[in-house]
Amino acid sequence: VKDYLTFGDAQANRVKIDWANYKPVTPQFIGRKVFEDYDLAELRSYIDWKPFFISWELHGNFPDILTDKKVGEEATKLYKDANALLDKIINEKWLSAQGVIGFWEAKGTAGDTVEVKNGDKNINLQFLRQQIKKAAGQPNLSLADFIRPAEFDQSTPDHIGSFSVTIKGIETHIKRFEQELDDYNKIMLQALADRFAEAFAECLHERTRKEFWGYVKDETLSNDQLIKEEYVGIRPAPGYPACPDHTEKYKLFELLGGEEVTGIHLTESLAMYPASSVCGWYFSHPQSQYFGVGKIQEDQFTDYVKRKEMPTEDLQRWLRPILE
Repeated sequence: VKDYLTFGDAQANRVKIDWANYKPVTPQFIGRKVFEDYDLAELRSYIDWKPFFISWELHGNFPDILTDKKVGEEATKLYKDANALLDKIINEKWLSAQGVIGFWEAKGTAGDTVEVKNGDKNINLQFLRQQIKKAAGQPNLSLADFIRPAEFDQSTPDHIGSFSVTIKGIETHIKRFEQELDDYNKIMLQALADRFAEAFAECLHERTRKEFWGYVKDETLSNDQLIKEEYVGIRPAPGYPACPDHTEKYKLFELLGGEEVTGIHLTESLAMYPASSVCGWYFSHPQSQYFGVGKIQEDQFTDYVKRKEMPTEDLQRWLRPILE
């Protein structure tokens, strides 16, 4: 049986950060920046091939998988075909990449809320916290821990960033492959569009760290190191383990300018359309890290319902996977 802390005790066991001596880095701009038709040839070098092979049910690390005794031959053929299709996609402009990033002043307010300054309106982001009992000295994490609390000197404000990327234009090509009964290329194209979306997210995050937010200007990481997340800061996505509440996507998209600016439509189930899309938050603090919230208890849920100002039943539905 797993042991859980009361919500109060979990909050008391937040990450210890020396905020009094922390100097936040100010981004190059406040508000958003749009990238239309980003160069796919540049994004190609950011592709993480491992999930591509997994989508074909081939497991192993890249590039070792190409010489694997069992699946090497099949993997090599797939890789060759994928690169031939990539050449075509890029040269004939089959797909286009559209992205948006943005930065806003932010501060931690009561509990696990982060107040984001969006022009003359404040948007409150609500984060959840790990409640499982940890080993001695291990904190109960919440993303709210990585934004400087309001009670510390705000003369240089802290910031939060967000991004969305999408790969557009796949439908006509999918239809063509369907008419030609060419399942192989149809699946291949879908897999590559997904890889492009992730590559775009990786590329913009790198440019954010080095250039747009500029909190590590001299970073030099290989693609392998990027894939292993060896960079400073994180880009967690709403609906994923560190912030499992999909409904916070509404706020992320409001900050980024909605469907009109992002080119992404949120469906009723809060999936993104086009399907090859990624969105998330940017945190720059060097102690920020990825984690999973895990299961939460009734006391945290009650507090969260109050903060979210949403009907209990709705939130229960969205948070079902993490409610004990």
